[in-house]
Amino acid sequence: MELNNLRPASGSIKKRKRIGRGQGSGHGGTSTRGHKGDKARSGSYVKRAFEGGQTPMQRRLPKRGFQNVNRVEYVPINLSKLEALVKLTGSTTLDVQALVGVGAAKATEKIKILGNGKLSTKVQVSVHAISESAKAAIEALGGSVQLV
Repeated sequence: MELNNLRPASGSIKKRKRIGRGQGSGHGGTSTRGHKGDKARSGSYVKRAFEGGQTPMQRRLPKRGFQNVNRVEYVPINLSKLEALVKLTGSTTLDVQALVGVGAAKATEKIKILGNGKLSTKVQVSVHAISESAKAAIEALGGSVQLV
């Protein structure tokens, strides 16, 4: 056996369907598009959510709840995570730029400190919002809180 004798196994290669190449091809005439109708025409287009004229899903389902357009979304950072960030950075002053720098939040996001977990080091924090329990825990250790 030489390289020029190699052939794919029989039946492993299938000829591609050549549409619109005459009656002899077996796919002439309507070119596998059926007879008439919009899908038989060139340039036919169906919207993504179109369900054939039936009322679409997004109109059948009810709207739920109240979406407050003035809602402010915060990235929550617990006291336990704050403790870990102090150990990671080695700095006791944590402001928005420092928290963004270590990947705790993105530069466009607002940060809120929450009171879950324990804090054992004195910390100076400068963030967008803070819960009452977190503020009490930080100030109990002699730290300070500043809102941006």
